[in-house]
Amino acid sequence: MPKAKKGKPAKRKAAKKSARKPARPAAKRAPKKAPKKKAATPAPKKKPAKPAPKEPAAKKVPAQAKAAAPAFAAPARKIGIAVQLYSVREDCKKDLPAVLKAVSDMGYEGVEFAGYYERSAQDLRGMLDDLGLQVAGTHIGLDTLLGDNFAKTVEFNQILGNKFLIVPGLAKERTATKAAWLETTAHFNSIAEKLKPYGMWTGYHNHHTEFTPLEGELPWDTFFGNTSPDVVMQVDTGNALHGGCNVVPFVSKYPGRALTVHLKEYSKTNDKALIGEGDVDWKSAFKLCEGVGATQWYIVEQESYAFPPLECIAKCRQKLRSMGR
Repeated sequence: MPKAKKGKPAKRKAAKKSARKPARPAAKRAPKKAPKKKAATPAPKKKPAKPAPKEPAAKKVPAQAKAAAPAFAAPARKIGIAVQLYSVREDCKKDLPAVLKAVSDMGYEGVEFAGYYERSAQDLRGMLDDLGLQVAGTHIGLDTLLGDNFAKTVEFNQILGNKFLIVPGLAKERTATKAAWLETTAHFNSIAEKLKPYGMWTGYHNHHTEFTPLEGELPWDTFFGNTSPDVVMQVDTGNALHGGCNVVPFVSKYPGRALTVHLKEYSKTNDKALIGEGDVDWKSAFKLCEGVGATQWYIVEQESYAFPPLECIAKCRQKLRSMGR
């Protein structure tokens, strides 16, 4: 066969090649997307918890105050704050008007006397009136309320503006036995009855000996268990603890009789403790006095001194103020 025929297959191959569509440029492959994860079934939505009610922001308190005892409840009713002038007796002897002025400036509303520093009732009343001070009571001997002395004592205290005639102690012969105590109660009952027309009260102030059993009974119970409700039970918080007895429960035992109360501290470790520095349960004392005790006057008494006496009673007044009194 002619040579030309031999080349046909080549031409066909070329034709086949030319007949082929030109190759498309390779498309850029898109990056493979990560396979979608199956969406997890959403958990049921929980209702958001109600936020706890916000407490009022605490006021910034000085470091010293933080160490103080918890706040005291507000008094159930208004009770006057007085000071027993025996606490500052030496100062009173030197300059009574100046002491009364200082007491008023400290914030005391009244005073209780234990002696009159050779002043008449008129003079004393004038000084007190000028300063706006009241008389919360007086400490006098039992004999001033007996016999012919009774009328003089009543007249003096009427001028003074005082209605509480408190006996702060008794002679040994009146307290040596249970029978002597009972005889003494008869005197107090008689005096209380005689004072009624004048709108006055008599009463007795405890020390520590009344809480030592005598013939099977505490003399305090012998006395107040046998006197009329018109005889004032002047509780002294510190004196009782000195005798190993908490006098506060007696306010409840003899309701309505603690018309005037001596606020005095007692501490087993500090014999010069001021109010709030010792062992007296002040919260319980206030609660009972302002409730069943029917107390009309709190009377500060300080008989031992870590500072000058006037400074001591000023600190006691400040402490009572911090207790809400």
